[in-house]
Amino acid sequence: MDLHLPTAGLDRYKSASQRARVGTESWGAANFFCPACESPRLRSAPQGTAAIDYVCPSCDSPFQLKSQSKPLGSRIVDAAYSEMKRAILEDRTPNLFVLHYDLDAWAVHTVLLVPHFAFALSAVERRKPLAATARRAGWVGCNILLDKIPVHARISVVSEGTPLTPREVRSSYNRLRPLEKLRVEKRGWTLDVLQVVQSLGKMEFTLADVYAHAGSLAKLHPHNRHVRDKIRQQLQVLRDLGLLEFLGGGSYHLT
Repeated sequence: MDLHLPTAGLDRYKSASQRARVGTESWGAANFFCPACESPRLRSAPQGTAAIDYVCPSCDSPFQLKSQSKPLGSRIVDAAYSEMKRAILEDRTPNLFVLHYDLDAWAVHTVLLVPHFAFALSAVERRKPLAATARRAGWVGCNILLDKIPVHARISVVSEGTPLTPREVRSSYNRLRPLEKLRVEKRGWTLDVLQVVQSLGKMEFTLADVYAHAGSLAKLHPHNRHVRDKIRQQLQVLRDLGLLEFLGGGSYHLT
């Protein structure tokens, strides 16, 4: 994988943002592979396709690319809030590549992959409507909150200038793929509990460790008054999916 961004043909674009968009999208078309199957390449989506930049030619999995020159933080600016919310609820979000490039070196530094089944509504932040003086007055955008996505669902493709192998990326992707089996209306709770579990930063944990985050989970799901019961239920779901192992006595192990 060549991490240098292409330069050919970029002179005709006047703005730096246009050059960056075209350069990173071209780089992705030349270097991205499908994590969901064995395809070594992705095909660029037809120009103007909403929210999709690439499609796998073998399994038709869709992908979107978000790129920026500043280091990745906890937020990624996305498009319309209503559309992202609807996409999650209808289970049609694309897989997301998040790319950080070094502007001076004109090279890729970091790429994360978020599987399409790893998005919950809790990971989408509604932004303030645009001011009345703005060209699109009243339009409401959103941010993707990376820190609200389970740690293991932020899959490294390029880590600080070092590419991971397709085998490593596919292994990480397939490890979480059982989440894809869940109905979308139930997946949100499961992802939120998994995010709490993985944020604990330890392989073995207790039910009490997760209960300590009951308050934050209650804020995410204000209509559920039985949060502790739901936590236990979701730990069982994660166990049945093979993502956790129950050790007995209220203790668990991340697999």
